[in-house]
Amino acid sequence: MITRRQFVKGAMGFGALLVGAGFLSKNLCKEVLAAAFHEKEARYYKKIDGETVRCLLCPHQCTLKNGQRSFCRVREPKEGKLYTLVYELPCSVHVDPIEKKPIYHMLPGSKSLSIATAGCNLRCKFCQNWQISQERPENTFARYLPCNEVVKQAKVNNCRSIAYTYSEPTVFYEYMLDTARIAKAQNIKNVWVTGGFINIEPLDELCGAIDAANIDLKGFSDKYLSEVCSERLEPLLATIKRAKEKGVWVEITNLVVPTLNDDMYMIKDMCIWIKENLGTDTPLHFSRFWPMYKLKNLPPTPLETLRTAKKTATDCGLNFVYIGNVPEERSSDTYCPGCHKKLIQRVGYFVLGNNIVNSACKFCGYKIAGIWT
Repeated sequence: MITRRQFVKGAMGFGALLVGAGFLSKNLCKEVLAAAFHEKEARYYKKIDGETVRCLLCPHQCTLKNGQRSFCRVREPKEGKLYTLVYELPCSVHVDPIEKKPIYHMLPGSKSLSIATAGCNLRCKFCQNWQISQERPENTFARYLPCNEVVKQAKVNNCRSIAYTYSEPTVFYEYMLDTARIAKAQNIKNVWVTGGFINIEPLDELCGAIDAANIDLKGFSDKYLSEVCSERLEPLLATIKRAKEKGVWVEITNLVVPTLNDDMYMIKDMCIWIKENLGTDTPLHFSRFWPMYKLKNLPPTPLETLRTAKKTATDCGLNFVYIGNVPEERSSDTYCPGCHKKLIQRVGYFVLGNNIVNSACKFCGYKIAGIWT
């Protein structure tokens, strides 16, 4: 006798082998993947009646009957219980520099094992990973990778952290949480790369297991967030503030999209909010937009716009402001707010020099906020 889990593991591995060899159709592979579904009950939901549940993971709070899919495409009720369809089934696993997340103030130059499943609870029209974030899990080629194996692979690849990234880790919450707890017990850091659309109760539980988060503050306007991302500003700001309060190291990314969220008055309001609610030492990454997915009609963000945004943030009093997605732009270095000397030199995702010693500037002793050891 073998367990259902053992059968699914073997079937998926065999199915992937046959697909690679050309013996198994993609549709049949989807059926093999589907065999793994309904194996993990979701953590946050409420039973409405015998066949209806309400998901309580994110502010969408989907009300679902048996057989219906959630907005994020990866949660489905069965017989009055809500299940995650992507537990231990990542469709993307890579080793990345921590700087790619981007996280600049935690273990610079280190590697991070990065995982993602299908699905997302947002609908960003500029998504660069839409092939997995906007797909159902059965339409992607996933692999069975248990939580403890993720941690093992992080060790094998000399990764000092595990990043939950690429799509939206909130939708694979149970997988992320269980993996993060195992990793934390073995002194491996955990990084949450997120759009931040999550309810407070699951957020509080998650904050006990993660060390750092890069949260996309995609715009400082309800209209923009609603029309372009299917998100709302108030819950997003609540997530950012709560993560900071719970002791998570928080960095913010703002993708500057021409004509849509590049108004400098709005950017200034965002920077003032960051300063007043998160502090002047919170890193802010202005990222360049490239034509992508449903916004191919727009041009890349002009460099001058990004430079103006950085100056606006600096003038507001933020100490660590970076420009990303522009390899030729030397705006990814970290400077000491005290003596203004260069502390970390970066070229792309590579760290060429690090003058932070014992969490402080080696030139003047100014304490640099972040996780350095």
